[in-house]
Amino acid sequence: MSLQIHWLGLRMVKSSIGIVKCLGQESVAWFGLQRITRSPLRWPAGRDVIWSGNVRLSRDQFLSSGSMTKRLMLLEENQIAFHSEDGSIFDGVKDYSRQVAEMIGLGSDAEFHQAGVRTVLDIGCGFGSFGAHLVSLKVMPICIAAYEATGSQVQVALERGLPAMIGNFISRQLPYPSLSFDMIHCTQCSIIWDDKDGMFLIEVDRILKPGGYFVLTSPASKPTGSSSRIKKRSMVAPIEEFTENICWSLMAQQDETFIWQKTADVNCYKSRKSASPPICNEGNDIPPYYQPLVSCISGTTSQRWIPIQNRSRVPQDDFYEDSQVWRSALRNYWSLLTPLIFSDHPKRPGDEDPLPPFNMLRNVMDMNAHYGGLNAAFLDEKKSVWVMNVVPVRARNTLPLIINRGFAGVLHDWCEPFPTYPRTYDFLHGYGLLSHLSSERCGMMDVLLEMDRILRPEGWVVLSDSVVAIDMARALAAQIHWEARVVDPQNGSDQRILVCQKPFVKK
Repeated sequence: MSLQIHWLGLRMVKSSIGIVKCLGQESVAWFGLQRITRSPLRWPAGRDVIWSGNVRLSRDQFLSSGSMTKRLMLLEENQIAFHSEDGSIFDGVKDYSRQVAEMIGLGSDAEFHQAGVRTVLDIGCGFGSFGAHLVSLKVMPICIAAYEATGSQVQVALERGLPAMIGNFISRQLPYPSLSFDMIHCTQCSIIWDDKDGMFLIEVDRILKPGGYFVLTSPASKPTGSSSRIKKRSMVAPIEEFTENICWSLMAQQDETFIWQKTADVNCYKSRKSASPPICNEGNDIPPYYQPLVSCISGTTSQRWIPIQNRSRVPQDDFYEDSQVWRSALRNYWSLLTPLIFSDHPKRPGDEDPLPPFNMLRNVMDMNAHYGGLNAAFLDEKKSVWVMNVVPVRARNTLPLIINRGFAGVLHDWCEPFPTYPRTYDFLHGYGLLSHLSSERCGMMDVLLEMDRILRPEGWVVLSDSVVAIDMARALAAQIHWEARVVDPQNGSDQRILVCQKPFVKK
């Protein structure tokens, strides 16, 4: 374990554009070796109840926090249960979600898909109650929040089996392409939106799709009468003029919630009263891997400028062959996710052996996602997982296509720590990842150690690659005490599959 701490600390110091600078943190605590006390409950039970020992959230912390006491309760001194009513949003999550839907002209939040809302970026997501409700509506939420040493929003959301990652707007762009999300949501997210000459709003505009919605709710207090109107005006006034200059319209306002809609007409930018902020040069629309924030509007020349209301789902025929391959691969992987794979008998689990339950996994990461085929296969096979699709920064940038399929995804440099907390994923997959690393500035052991950091005890790793790469990875896996076995897919190729499981090391 000392090797892991040393490598992560060294990589953290050497990083030029890595997570530490993005987060503004200098502490090694983020890479801490906090032990998981118990395996999370299986989905969907794990969405509502988590083990308190698995997260850095003490009883005193949430009992002493006003709104949190409405949201959480301690059960048997070692569990935290999440109510359906979230105290951070007035009248509960379901009522709040319905209110947002009605404010954008829908009959109910069950019609979000009908309005083109399939992906939501939830900034400062609390402990994920809004995201959990969106998941029930088959909308893909991604929670982002800054690093927190204790009481982490991201860590708790991931423990609940909800999509989340560490990120913030301090000085750099988020690692998503332009025109990525249908809705961006902020409830008490502690961002001063008119700060830095509106650069935070410009970043929201960059990743918001044409016709998409920016939802801002600030329920810090509930004043009444004239004081309520004054508060509302003072809240929106500093950014109202700026949003007009970036072609947003204030669509609705109710109580403490404001909703702006981004223009669906790209010609709006030519008819603005003010030319500030300017339109970015075409060269500014580059893959945004923690690039500095910009003060110009991007995405206006993109071929992906398609209003969400006019967008249809990506035709599945375009991925038919790819989908068939990945469905077959997933069935093969699923049959291998058993401790039997590591025994000398049999060579591999047989047809008579029971398959793992459909909800054995929840948090899945595809470390070299290509077109998101594994994600699609999980959905087709009705497994109760969500997938973080990672596109390496020096691979072909397929992330816009992945996001357009309604999947969660992000750009990442695997020579840097991934922006998550230790022990947050159940399953890590990499097809061709090891071969890709041969051209990187870091070694295979560096990446395996990072995988070990983010993998939960009893979590699984499946790597598919060349014989040479797999043999090397197997030897290194033994050094970090993973159970490991090489499987020949018997398809006549030079490919092998490495199946690993991280042991549950108790105190």
